Amino acid sequence: MTQAARPIGAPDQTDAPAAGVWTLAGGRLIIAEPGGPATVLVSTEQVRLLAVDLPLSTRAKRLEALPFAVEEQLAEPAESVHLALGAEIAPKRYLVGVVRHDLMAAWVEAAEDAGLGHAAMVPDALALPRPGEGQWAVDLGAERAVVRSGDGSGFACPAPVLRAAWEAAGRPPVTAYGAPMPEDMAQADAGLASEPLATRLLQPALDLRQGLYARRRASLPNVWRRTGWIVALGAAAHVVIAAADTLMLQTIAGRRADETRAAAALAAPGVNLSGDFAASVADMLPSGAEAAPDLFLPLLSRVSGALGPIASSLTVRTVGFQANTLTMDVERGEAGLVGRIDAALRAARVPAQVTQSPDGAIRITARPA
Repeated sequence: MTQAARPIGAPDQTDAPAAGVWTLAGGRLIIAEPGGPATVLVSTEQVRLLAVDLPLSTRAKRLEALPFAVEEQLAEPAESVHLALGAEIAPKRYLVGVVRHDLMAAWVEAAEDAGLGHAAMVPDALALPRPGEGQWAVDLGAERAVVRSGDGSGFACPAPVLRAAWEAAGRPPVTAYGAPMPEDMAQADAGLASEPLATRLLQPALDLRQGLYARRRASLPNVWRRTGWIVALGAAAHVVIAAADTLMLQTIAGRRADETRAAAALAAPGVNLSGDFAASVADMLPSGAEAAPDLFLPLLSRVSGALGPIASSLTVRTVGFQANTLTMDVERGEAGLVGRIDAALRAARVPAQVTQSPDGAIRITARPA
């Protein structure tokens, strides 16, 4: 009598797991720590973590305003990504996760197949303790580095890029949790053993299982069944949401334009607001370093994630950021490296230019979409 085949992604055990911290890697779930709340850690390279100002009184209002608060930071169409609202990390400032719908649906399916449909889903950078303001917590591995910054957000990048990113960020004090780091980078070594992983995830700063992907109760039957209904429900929901969003955006855009005209007229009486209204208002806004949003870490995270598959071929000289432009200088490598870098950035939809200097050095210039 043959044994029934185990669903793809299911852990190597007979009974469905009810608890424990699991890592989703290569489409399979691997136990990281038994016991504690059921949690699935996913790759931070595939989740954009943003700190977003949402000065609204209720969660419902914050969720309603969220797509408009992050629209300028999205490289993809808003309807192609899932937005998850996390914890308040500063007064009226919240952690937000952005992940593609197709990727989120695949993660949920893998969790359901493994009997972990009730588990929280958390980017692995948020499993690190939150460091002090202006500091970094870093888990350095052989191929990748996971970073959590003092504002509560985080990112992941190929290990060779870590030093350049640290220098570009102003050399923040670092607490090391993974492999040993260079002495000039590691300020202290707290050691993860001081607080169990499960304890740190009792109340995660962000759970991606929200909205369409909200987790179900652990007691529901058929924990091993596949979740093909998610794809069908998502397709139907996208059609309805797209139509509703179009009408809503038109209404909100008209209302915002009227409100902005009124505010501009009060702030600058006599200014001619005819013609290109957006350009007229932009000319009235303050300029300087404090006027620009913090785009460095989100942009670095996107570029690093795109370069992840070829990280072993890269030696990063420097990383710079000025205005809204990220520059990354890479040592001359094997033949065809420029083309491979350009292809990786294009595949990840990162708007960037890749050029090579006469001495063979490669420069990557990226800007927000």
